[in-house]
Amino acid sequence: MELAPGLHRIGNDIVAVHLIVTADGVTVVDAGFSGHYRQLRTELRPVGRDLGDVRGIVLTHGDSDHLGFAERLRAEQGVPVYVHDADAARARGEEGTSPAWGHMRLGPTLRFLAYSAGKGGLRTRHLSEVRTFGDGDVLPLPGDPRIIALPGHSPGSVAVHVPAVRALFVGDALTTRHVLTGSTGPQPAPFTDDPAAAAAALERLVAIDAGWVLPGHGGPWTGGVPALLDAYRSAAVGSS
Repeated sequence: MELAPGLHRIGNDIVAVHLIVTADGVTVVDAGFSGHYRQLRTELRPVGRDLGDVRGIVLTHGDSDHLGFAERLRAEQGVPVYVHDADAARARGEEGTSPAWGHMRLGPTLRFLAYSAGKGGLRTRHLSEVRTFGDGDVLPLPGDPRIIALPGHSPGSVAVHVPAVRALFVGDALTTRHVLTGSTGPQPAPFTDDPAAAAAALERLVAIDAGWVLPGHGGPWTGGVPALLDAYRSAAVGSS
C-alpha cells in the first residue's frame, strides 16, 4: 500500500512493515513475520523495483515479530540488517525476554496469535549477522534514516526519522492498535520490558516534525507528534 510518494506499507494493523522508496533504492523498516516476504515482493513490483533494490533493513528493535524475513534477505540478497547495539544479541537469538502480557481480551488476542501463526511467527529465523548503530546515527541508506533511541520497550528500542518522506517510524515505542485488547489510538504497547522508561523516552520526540507516525502495530497517525503524545499520555493514565 502506498501511503505517500516514496512511502509504502505492507502487512496490516496487526503487524506492519514499512518501505522507503527513493531513486537510490529501498530501505525496509522492520521485517514483520517471515510470511511478509511475499508481500514485500508484490509491493515492490508496481514501482519498478525488486529485492535487488533493497539496500538495507532497519530494525526498530530485536523482537521476533519485527525480524521476520530479515535473515532471508540478508542471506539470499546480501542485504545488511541494522539494529541498535543494545538489541543486537536479542536479534541474533542470544537473549530472550519475558515481559508481562498485561490487559487482554479473548477475541483480539486470538486474532493476533492466529495471524502470527499464519505468517510464520512460530518459526522465527534469528539473524546470524547484524550491523549496529547508536543514538543519533544517520544510516547510509535510501532516505538517510536518523536513529532516535527510545529505550523501554526493549533496551535497544528506537524511532527512525526519515525527513525525506516526513515519516517517523516508532516500532513498539507505542501502538495505535493494541494487539491484545483491540483498542485503537495512541497508547502504551504490550510486551514492554520497562513501561515507565518507555513512556519517559517518548518525550524525545516532542520536537520532531513528521506528517506520518508509523508504529509496528496499528494504523498510521497523521495528526502530528504533539497530538500523538497528548493522546498517548491520556491513554497511559487511563490504563494505569
